[in-house]
Amino acid sequence: MKQNRLLLMGTIMITFLVLITIIGPHIPYIKNEIEVGSRVRFGEDNVIMTAPFSPEEQFPFGTDREGRDLLSVLIVGAKDTLLMMLVICVIRYLFGIPLGLLASRGKGFFSWLVSSWNHIFSSIPIIFSAMILLSIPVLVMHEFRFYWSILILALIEVGKVAHIVQEETRGILSKPYIEAGITVGMHPIRQLTSNILPNIFPAIVVNFFIDIGRTALLIGQMGIFGIFISQVFVQTGSMVAEMMNTSLNWLTLLGQARNDILKAFWIPFYTCLAITFTVFTFNILGEGLRRHFDRRSA
Repeated sequence: MKQNRLLLMGTIMITFLVLITIIGPHIPYIKNEIEVGSRVRFGEDNVIMTAPFSPEEQFPFGTDREGRDLLSVLIVGAKDTLLMMLVICVIRYLFGIPLGLLASRGKGFFSWLVSSWNHIFSSIPIIFSAMILLSIPVLVMHEFRFYWSILILALIEVGKVAHIVQEETRGILSKPYIEAGITVGMHPIRQLTSNILPNIFPAIVVNFFIDIGRTALLIGQMGIFGIFISQVFVQTGSMVAEMMNTSLNWLTLLGQARNDILKAFWIPFYTCLAITFTVFTFNILGEGLRRHFDRRSA
């Protein structure tokens, strides 16, 4: 690992994220600042000030609209954010790997399905596909919108994952040891578990971690456009309601801070910084793993 600085750096960064996610919410200071936020404060000469409050010694990252320490909010929201990204990618690969393997044999139905799926969603930016599908009227206020949103975001890029698996598998199928296995009558399942999966495993792992980084970027883009994974209507006045998300995930923070860029720039700035760090973490780790596997196969 010493010779692979990217893998070392990625490992350190992801360890930091995991520790923050697991330990952070249980730190007494973090728990207290989340539970005891205050929208109103009295400043000098008893001047009434309302949240959000700018960064200061007590709150180095400032506060959100509820008067809660923004650093605490980001740490508590890390769990929901990272778990959401992980679930999206796991579902994506659970569908994509079998589909890619089935499509690797020739020009049958599965090959056509993978090719069509990949071309349709690769022809436009993924954020537009996500915005269109998650804005379907029947899903906007659906009782299970959260689960449908996770599934949709996962399925959008199943075609891309399947295409990668398909191409990797086709390369393996042309190897002499595959033909030798067929000649001696090796069962297809044994061929799959002994010769195919172990050889495409490195490519799958590398792309999986890079995809988590791309999903973090997608989440940031969705937040900017105000597209939430789960949302409810909250009455904000007489005969007036607003679509809001009560979760503390980073997507929500970024979406709710769109109007604060000038008035409370620290909210979108530090939220974007957290998302950017996550994107870099998984991209660096993925590239480090790529170099690791390339060196082993050399």
